[in-house]
Amino acid sequence: MDNIQNYRLKCTLTFGDIYGQIIVWLIVIFLSLASALALWSSARQIYALATVGLILVLSLPFLLFAFVTTLLNNIEVIAIDPDSESKPSASGDLPSQTASQVAS
Repeated sequence: MDNIQNYRLKCTLTFGDIYGQIIVWLIVIFLSLASALALWSSARQIYALATVGLILVLSLPFLLFAFVTTLLNNIEVIAIDPDSESKPSASGDLPSQTASQVAS
């Protein structure tokens, strides 16, 4: 268990990585609302609400899967040399950063 200190996790996820997924899910939401409006009449209101609910319930697991796999694909495990690098501080700053690099 001592060897786990020789590795560092680095997340390289940016907003651009998930931007397309958010746009696609928004399209799905708007299409479900459009289908609900198309079905909305005095006799079919329950079908309209059921359509929106069904589409949202079925699309949420796919959205969650897409987000989680994108996040896991953007996590890097970096091996570090324990002799040449000091321990990171509690604030999370990398030890190689100076105050001028952090401020800019």
